Amino acid sequence: MHVFNRTRSSRIATALAAVLPLAGCGLVSESGSGDERTIVVGTTSAPSVLDPAGAWDGSWELYRNVYQTLLYYPSGSTSPQPDAAEKCEFTDTSSRTYRCTLKEGLKFSNGNALDAKAVKASIDRIMTVAENGVKTGPAGLLGSLDKVTTSGDLTVTFHLNKADTTFPFVLGSPATSLVDPEQYPADSLREGNSIIGSGPYLLESYEKGAKSVLVKNPGYKGAADLENNGVTIRYFTDSTKMVSALEDKDIDLILRGLTAEEIVELDSKGAKTEKKLALIEGTGAEIRYLVFNPKDARANNPAVRKSVAQIIDRDVIAREVYQGTVEPLYSMVPAGVAGHTTDFFDIFGDPDTQKAAEILSDAGITAPVKLTLWYTTDRYGSSMATEFKEIKRQLDASGLFKITLKSSPWADYQQSYQKGRFPVFGRGWFPDFPDPDNFIAPFVGEQNALGTPYDVPEITDTLLPTSRKEADRGAVTKQFARAQEIIAEDARLIPIWQGKQYIAASQDIAGIENSLDPSTIMQMWHLHRKTSW
Repeated sequence: MHVFNRTRSSRIATALAAVLPLAGCGLVSESGSGDERTIVVGTTSAPSVLDPAGAWDGSWELYRNVYQTLLYYPSGSTSPQPDAAEKCEFTDTSSRTYRCTLKEGLKFSNGNALDAKAVKASIDRIMTVAENGVKTGPAGLLGSLDKVTTSGDLTVTFHLNKADTTFPFVLGSPATSLVDPEQYPADSLREGNSIIGSGPYLLESYEKGAKSVLVKNPGYKGAADLENNGVTIRYFTDSTKMVSALEDKDIDLILRGLTAEEIVELDSKGAKTEKKLALIEGTGAEIRYLVFNPKDARANNPAVRKSVAQIIDRDVIAREVYQGTVEPLYSMVPAGVAGHTTDFFDIFGDPDTQKAAEILSDAGITAPVKLTLWYTTDRYGSSMATEFKEIKRQLDASGLFKITLKSSPWADYQQSYQKGRFPVFGRGWFPDFPDPDNFIAPFVGEQNALGTPYDVPEITDTLLPTSRKEADRGAVTKQFARAQEIIAEDARLIPIWQGKQYIAASQDIAGIENSLDPSTIMQMWHLHRKTSW
């Protein structure tokens, strides 16, 4: 079996840089748009909804390209810079008042003005929609926001209920995509298959689960410099068909969804020399983890959770299931992000069935413990089923557990875990912004992104507030080290692995290395065909 060399990759955090040509000429980017044909991108990550108030998931890939935000991340930068805004800044010394001045003359694709009132309405409706029962949106990222006020047509002020130096990062994410208040209801999600935005592209057509056709927005006034005239995103549920489409030149690039086997084959065999394909590998910040629901009696028992943490063999999962295309992860903050630790290894050490048995015995629990583990069938690729079969094998083999596996499609899965229906379930996470806060804050508190209340006052009332007063985000490692220690001691969340980022593409596609923002969301406007290669 071909296994990846796990030390071989470029260490540019959260961005693609290492270029591994498989056949033909290299992937040296050239300026200019070259061939004007629409670029076709394949992915297994289809949007769940088209309204940004209703999604905190891979839908952001589409949002980034058709909606505008006040701030955005330029290529290679982890600091948000103005996009729809002319400038943004904290106006006080306590980091509680953040003011943005808009560019003049901004309009939505229907001709309506994108002014201060539209910005306020866009942000306000995120919270209102969540309060009205839509729990799948990004309202959790706005926990520090008290209110939004406007002054004239161009000035918007965000009043925070506590110091929060991470707030600009949120304004730079697709969570705060700007929408036309005349087209997007203030208290519910917009229906239909169209988008009214002000981003670099217009959504010309959309077929749910099939494709999004993006064309250049002639009225766009923002920071992006488009290097193509349009992009079509095709959505696949079968990665094998997606790879075949790339080899047959039906698509130009695969963004997400390659299995470990496909990555290894592309790397080792060159995907057939005559196909002229390339595999690009870079460091990623995706993590995979288990969530234990306190509403379930067994999952709420610390001894059960800790014994699971004591048994799981991450090295086997990384090596056998993912063939070295991922790295074992021992904290919720991944390597490459400030504050990363290895607390789960420090506390539990190597997998040890005897220690797990002692944990259960000391708590008066008689084995085997029956647990049901859930995973989704179509959000994170087909390898997730294999991963959960391996977790089941490890736990069952210990003799301490009797595991039942269940699964469902993402649309149902997301609704169900938000309603607390799963005792134990798997989640993946791509960061919303490049800061350790985003690997801790979304998962704790009574209302969190997982639908499973996690009351940890030391984190929510002390560590996070203290860290958010610090403008120098490199100086918050102490707070996040302690937060990870608490999470490891609780074992309410059990990290499994950290991913790398792989893109497979035709060798005539350039701009890939500049296209991913710090959250590995693709800014499609950087893609273009080479003028010669």
